[in-house]
Amino acid sequence: MKKVLFVCVENSCRSQMAEAFARIYGAGVIDSCSSGSRPSGVVNEKAISAMADIGYDLGSHVSKSLEDIPQVEYDYVVTMGCGDECPYVQAKVREDWQIPDPKYMDKSEFETVRDTIKDEVMALIGKVKAT
Repeated sequence: MKKVLFVCVENSCRSQMAEAFARIYGAGVIDSCSSGSRPSGVVNEKAISAMADIGYDLGSHVSKSLEDIPQVEYDYVVTMGCGDECPYVQAKVREDWQIPDPKYMDKSEFETVRDTIKDEVMALIGKVKAT
């Protein structure tokens, strides 16, 4: 299995949802985790609700810093808005997904971001399977 790390600023919305989708759809293909460059310490309630709407319990996830994750070389590191702090993670392949931070968005906009993240994760799983 390929090691994949999803990183955003707070590890409360985007990277948490990406990790969840990777666990749902990438089981047996990728080993995923997530972290934040400046973690909030909590998973956003809107993210928990948006994932509950599709049957996933994000409430069991924990917001983590880059120091809290395994210090290994990842096969893929996917960044989402964490700027200059993310490149310090060792990775064979880096991708930056230009996905806006949904924390202040209304429910409909938040769900659009959630669905965009799902699509990106599915594309990444497809790439991993093809290699």
